[in-house]
Amino acid sequence: MALLAFAVFTYLCLLLPVVLQQEFIIQSHTWVPALAVNLNFRLDGLSLLFALLISFFGFLVMIYASGYLEDHPFLGRFYMYLGLFMTAMLGLVSADNIFLLFIFWEVTSITSFLLIGFNNDLEKSRVAAWQALLVTGLGGLALMAGLVLLGFAGGSFTFSSLFQSKQVVLESPLFLPALLLILLGCFTKSAQFPFHFWLPNAMQAPTPVSAYLHSATMVKAGIYLLARLSPLFATSEVWQYTLITIGGITALLGAFLALQHSDLKAILAYTTISALGLMVTMLGIGTGVALKAMLVFLLAHALYKGTMFLVAGAVDHSAGTRDFNQLKGLAKNMPVTALGATLASLSMAGLMPFFGFIGKELIYEAALESSLFVWVVFSLTFLTGVTFVTVAILLSYSIFWKSAGAPTYVEHSPTPALFVPPLILGIAGLALGLMPGPVVTPILERAVQSVSGENLLKLKLVLWHGVTKELGLSVLTLLLGLLLYKYLYQVQQQMVPMMKKVYAYGPDAIYHRFFTLFLKGAKGLISAIQSGYLRSYIIFIILFFSALTFIVIWKDISHLTMVTWGDKIREIRIYELVIYFLVITALFYLLGTRSRLTSIVVMGLIGYSAALFYILFGAPDVAATQLLIETLTVVIFVLLLHKLPAFVYLSHQFKKYKFIAIAILFGSVMTYTMLLVQEHAVSSDLKEFYGKASLVQAHGRNIVNVILVDFRALDTLGEIIVLAVAALGIYALLRLKKDKNE
Repeated sequence: MALLAFAVFTYLCLLLPVVLQQEFIIQSHTWVPALAVNLNFRLDGLSLLFALLISFFGFLVMIYASGYLEDHPFLGRFYMYLGLFMTAMLGLVSADNIFLLFIFWEVTSITSFLLIGFNNDLEKSRVAAWQALLVTGLGGLALMAGLVLLGFAGGSFTFSSLFQSKQVVLESPLFLPALLLILLGCFTKSAQFPFHFWLPNAMQAPTPVSAYLHSATMVKAGIYLLARLSPLFATSEVWQYTLITIGGITALLGAFLALQHSDLKAILAYTTISALGLMVTMLGIGTGVALKAMLVFLLAHALYKGTMFLVAGAVDHSAGTRDFNQLKGLAKNMPVTALGATLASLSMAGLMPFFGFIGKELIYEAALESSLFVWVVFSLTFLTGVTFVTVAILLSYSIFWKSAGAPTYVEHSPTPALFVPPLILGIAGLALGLMPGPVVTPILERAVQSVSGENLLKLKLVLWHGVTKELGLSVLTLLLGLLLYKYLYQVQQQMVPMMKKVYAYGPDAIYHRFFTLFLKGAKGLISAIQSGYLRSYIIFIILFFSALTFIVIWKDISHLTMVTWGDKIREIRIYELVIYFLVITALFYLLGTRSRLTSIVVMGLIGYSAALFYILFGAPDVAATQLLIETLTVVIFVLLLHKLPAFVYLSHQFKKYKFIAIAILFGSVMTYTMLLVQEHAVSSDLKEFYGKASLVQAHGRNIVNVILVDFRALDTLGEIIVLAVAALGIYALLRLKKDKNE
């Protein structure tokens, strides 16, 4: 699998010259043309950047997983899940058809559910997997609705065409609901407030999953779609205000929550949420500098956060804990891992000459140039940067280099599979910082042009811009981050007890309350519907059918003209009345009997009376069938009489009258429906067709038989199968031997 991921990465690298020279590459394959669902793929600067990240990280994570999950009995299954997820992500970022994008979007949710819950023997893993699936899945439904509305607004279901009809989309009344629904889908996927709670809980997944899904790929799917649709929505004030507000709250909240935890993966999860909030904020600002900052920071974040997740897994694998309070002096036994962690931390802190430094300066520049809430945006980016510095020191110096007594005991040193991938990513963050121009600038420039829709927008990345206000802010960020690290313990002692009370009313707590209520409601509903009593199932079917029929009749303008029915009633013959009163008398007797044998005989009498009606109205074949069925039913019931459970007599008057009322309701609905059909007969060519074709084509004079056996042969075959299955069940009941102990 690792070789496959590397092959994909190599292939994408070969496409680099084509994408850099041209605007994009498009390939189309017909799939479901009637529904406008075709395999349309678009590879431009933005999709190529994401595809390179997905395939390269997939290659490293799969190597890492071979060491982290060594000798795991389900390692092959893990690789299958990871491969499916990588494929879905590649399809998502390269899809040009919005339906195709949605399909891949949902596949990422399903495969992430399987990966998060990989350790399915643990309850926490199962709960976290379900939470991630429900939150992102519900967001996916909103996204589907938004994408469909967007397609209707623009008259096309491909991004290429929608970009060309931007003005039509903006002027459509469907624009605003489509925008809001799409934002909802993206916010759930990229863990934006108030949907951020699922991401820290998803840290129950194995570390390779956290490193791949929750730092570089899945959580950035929402960022990708926002960036992809930015050329369409960027001029909308709703887009700008919503992204800046939600992104800003998420960035600040994630940074604040990260300082309250001691688990390495939890800290990384919350700082990831904060970083995603910064990216959303930059997209909301929407200026050229902001878009550049977003993409540069996205790449820098993927490199250093992926490294840190892999390092956290290696530490947990070797030391048996992820609590930084119990981790000291690990560099002695894990020198290569310590080097990778240090390189990533320096990039996260924004030190020169790392790539993270370039991203941080661009973010500060974009924040200071924001036309909306400039000081608010700057303040949240600055405070987030201070937190990142503190976390960077915590995840490198504190657990690897700080000397505080005896170092933490390491059961075994990491294997090369565990320390080489994070080292590669850490070195990449340094290399891109030292040489940003020839390596990544052309790719990022093309990506910026794809997001902005302006081909003339240029990107120039350099380490040194001279003494600028952004450089001064970077230095101040480092100093305040060091100061916060020094007093972190005191800060945690004050914040953690206070925030525990707030957590009881937070989004995660609200989710669990609603989920518990949902389960209770579902259990109550299923218990009511699936009661185990046949009469209850029949009642639900009757009530549902009657309700649907009533709605149709209520909406239909056709009504019965009861005047003409008086003459028809006078035409009823005396023997018809005799049979009618015989059936009514039998029904009343049936309701009052306490004997099962009497009930069987009375039901047979009712069935035979119905057969007499068929004979009187000229349907002898149907009457013969009715007589055979009734006779067989009576015989079978008598044979099984001693094997049936005790007879239940409805002594409770309410239950008896309830069933009587339901029966009268159903009879009334059916009577009214039949009368209505007779009075307002629907003209159909089928009657004439069957009358002419039965003898000529099917060589049969009995039209009903010809319809059943020839024209609707498949339906009849299905009914025969049902009867055969029922016969097997009856045969099994006849051979049933009662347990002597019962």
